[in-house]
Amino acid sequence: MNFKMNKSLIFSVLFLFGVICVTNANPDTDPIIRKGADNVAYQWGAMALDATANDTERFNPRPTITSRYLGLIFTSVFDAWSRYDATATPVYLNGIKRLAEAERTEANKEIAISYAAYRTLSEYYFTDIPMFRGLMEKLGYDPDNMTLDPSTPEGIGNLAALAVINARKQDGSNQYGTAEGSNGLAYFDYTGYAPVNTIDKNVDLEKWQPKYFEDQYGKKFVPKCLTPFWQNVTPITLTSADQFRPGPPPSVGSEQLEKEVKEVVDLHAKLTDEEKALVEFMRDGPKSVQQAGHWLLFAQKVSVRDEHTLDDDVKMYFLNQITAMDAFIASWDSKMYYDYARPYALVHEYYKGKKIYGWIDAISGWGEMDGSEWRPYSPAAFLCPPFPSYVSGHSCVSGACGEALKLYKGSDEFGSSVELQAGYLTEPNHLGKKVTLYFPTFTEAAEMAGQSRVLGGYHIQADNVAGLELGRNVARNAYKFYLNHLGQTKNTSMDD
Repeated sequence: MNFKMNKSLIFSVLFLFGVICVTNANPDTDPIIRKGADNVAYQWGAMALDATANDTERFNPRPTITSRYLGLIFTSVFDAWSRYDATATPVYLNGIKRLAEAERTEANKEIAISYAAYRTLSEYYFTDIPMFRGLMEKLGYDPDNMTLDPSTPEGIGNLAALAVINARKQDGSNQYGTAEGSNGLAYFDYTGYAPVNTIDKNVDLEKWQPKYFEDQYGKKFVPKCLTPFWQNVTPITLTSADQFRPGPPPSVGSEQLEKEVKEVVDLHAKLTDEEKALVEFMRDGPKSVQQAGHWLLFAQKVSVRDEHTLDDDVKMYFLNQITAMDAFIASWDSKMYYDYARPYALVHEYYKGKKIYGWIDAISGWGEMDGSEWRPYSPAAFLCPPFPSYVSGHSCVSGACGEALKLYKGSDEFGSSVELQAGYLTEPNHLGKKVTLYFPTFTEAAEMAGQSRVLGGYHIQADNVAGLELGRNVARNAYKFYLNHLGQTKNTSMDD
């Protein structure tokens, strides 16, 4: 082969190689698939967590409300994404046809879900709109693009958000203060709930009693019951809030209740540093993302661990957060139906006149006290959740989300861990050692969350056990709903 032939061959090879390189770089034929923390769905998940933490700072913990926000945000994201999937059907985005296969590109999905997330985040966490705009601009999108053209990904995203927002305006949450008697006050209790027991007189030990908290200046105050109407909120996956309502808690005078109150006192008196850290981690403190956010954070750890794509995370967050939202509705149904007492009151009655060992306060630490002075392991500003006990919301939501993640992944393996210093939120003047909490499986993470509420003195074991079971029932039902909307079971109610 002479040089001329070699030269021709070389040019031919180079030309072919160049074509291949250009083709491989063409985003229409071989798009860049961002994975883990780099995918756009993950980034909006992180943004939602930041917004939830900010909401806690502004309004104090309100886990029912933020669970609804997160559930609806990721429903709108799923609905927008569904129009670019081959089989999925939306929850609220009716009348919008599935895009042609040629339009189902990674870039279009990223645009559509970003506009859906941006619009719903701006509706529910409106104080943080500048933060959301920042992410839109970082991604290269115009946050002021309000198009509703369903042939464009921007339009699909805007329409998905609008559909969710409009569908849920009168869903029983009273977000806009429009319920009769609300006087325009958002989340005002339109049911007229009043506790049987007053702050100073416990006339029915089986019923919830409000308790005094203290602000940063040592002044006492009594928080009202949080959203006592939440059982009236329309669920996404449940047929009704009471679909899986558990049987009643143990009654006063029963051997079971006496045993479970004693368990709380005994566990509380011997809290290890590991147990204190678990109580504080699951309870959270400033900038808390609440229970729904906690499990969204766990889901994000799974995303990084398994290098999830946008498609993976859209589906996982949707299932995870509609499960959490409905678990809160179901747990509030049980809470308000039974209106059950917390250990804070039960221990006072069962152990008054008896010396017991427990948590005194942030200055004194631990020591002996009369049973009538016992308190949960919490700062004075948030001694105990201000609403009835049975079932535990932590247990219900954790049982639900843990089960949902297990079903989604087809495996119970989790393998996450966190390092904390015991006492950092509750007794900063008496810090314990640094400990590592390890969550080997989703199931164990949920059970650790539930048990933390018994250890902390917020719940008896019956609250925890029934809560975990209720949550898992909610999750299994939600998973069927999810599969139906994913197109893995027949859905004849929605047309392409």
